[in-house]
Amino acid sequence: MNATQTGDAVHTRSATSERFSRPLIVLHWLIGVAIIAMIAIGLYMVGLPRGLAFKSSLINFHKSLGMTIFLLVLIRIVARMVYGRPPMPPMRAWQRAAASATQGLLYVAMVVMPVTGYLGSSFNKYGTRFWGVLLPQWGWDDKELRHFWFTIHEIAAWVLIALVVLHIAGALKHQLVDKDGLMRRMLP
Repeated sequence: MNATQTGDAVHTRSATSERFSRPLIVLHWLIGVAIIAMIAIGLYMVGLPRGLAFKSSLINFHKSLGMTIFLLVLIRIVARMVYGRPPMPPMRAWQRAAASATQGLLYVAMVVMPVTGYLGSSFNKYGTRFWGVLLPQWGWDDKELRHFWFTIHEIAAWVLIALVVLHIAGALKHQLVDKDGLMRRMLP
């Protein structure tokens, strides 16, 4: 059924006719689950005491997973340019603006997080290992620069957490309140 729009009010239509491409659906869920895991790992590991061997292993895992997510995000950006995206269903102007802003900021955060983590790690004596392979170190052991990049990384993490919560809340609102079928566009 089609939507009709009167002023700022929008009547619901089914959003199932327009689905995302299969590659975008797979990347969305893979990246989403990995980001939630990264957030959990990141929050857990910062509470561990220094010098703990397990913490070092967890930090290296966090770095490798973060770089993997970064590569997947870059692939997703290219895939989105290739496959495009289905049009958004009719909704109020403020909702459309909020959805677009949230999605844009999610992409920014998904790029800023690994870049600042990598740069922060470049300014210590350990560097970054990507699944065991030492990556080029673009810095030197510098506590102030390391602190600068890791501060941005931490701020971006909290912004990313807020955006993920907002994204999930918006999807649930469409599914449970609006019942417009919007979530089916991204379900496998």
